[in-house]
Amino acid sequence: MKLSTLIVASTALLATACGGTEGNTAGGTGPEVTAEPVVAPNNGDWSTIIRKTSDGGFIMGNPDAKVKLVEFASMTCPHCATFEEEGAKPLVDNYVKKGLVSWELRNFVRDPFDMTATLLARCGGEANYFGMTRSLFAEQRNWMGELQKASEAQLGALQSMPPAQQFSTIADLANLKQFAAMRGVPRAKADQCLSNEAEINTLVQMNSDAASNHNIPGTPSFLINGKLVESTAAWAQLEPKIKEALAD
Repeated sequence: MKLSTLIVASTALLATACGGTEGNTAGGTGPEVTAEPVVAPNNGDWSTIIRKTSDGGFIMGNPDAKVKLVEFASMTCPHCATFEEEGAKPLVDNYVKKGLVSWELRNFVRDPFDMTATLLARCGGEANYFGMTRSLFAEQRNWMGELQKASEAQLGALQSMPPAQQFSTIADLANLKQFAAMRGVPRAKADQCLSNEAEINTLVQMNSDAASNHNIPGTPSFLINGKLVESTAAWAQLEPKIKEALAD
């Protein structure tokens, strides 16, 4: 697929909304976790073991964990930012580090702004991905706020730009290149990532696969051992499902 058609394809494919229940919605505590922790190689930390998957996501933790959690997330989705804020630390500390759960994050981009942030999140590869994603979610209101300050003329001009220029311009409007540079991604590398046709194609294909293979209803959405978890968008709802899967 040519770059000139990618933005049309991504907009069509990524109409799925950011949805779900926000905040500390009660979901029950689930069964007590009795599974024994799995020792990481060289007595290390499972959360430091990160690799890119064949599905285009990035997975953290024990590849042979009993519970394999997949999260579909959008960088512009406030519910995804809330899950990151409330759920990421207990998920990693209580389950991933113990080798009981692996956590794969698959980007599900919804619009050109989302595509821009996602390309930058992935720009540093395995070593930087989860940290950059965490930072983008933590500062989501700020960089999205910068985009909201853009004039109608600036935003309107995006429509006539080729995708590579469009994503670069969006990054400038949102101050995301400076944001990335402060987190280990130099501006020159950021520009390369924002025009990386292969990576853009990968993200478009990931959306198509998520829609056709899993019928993702919105973001965040989760798979546990390959099965879509219904009506779950908050950590308080997801953790009992993880405990149930560990108890099986």
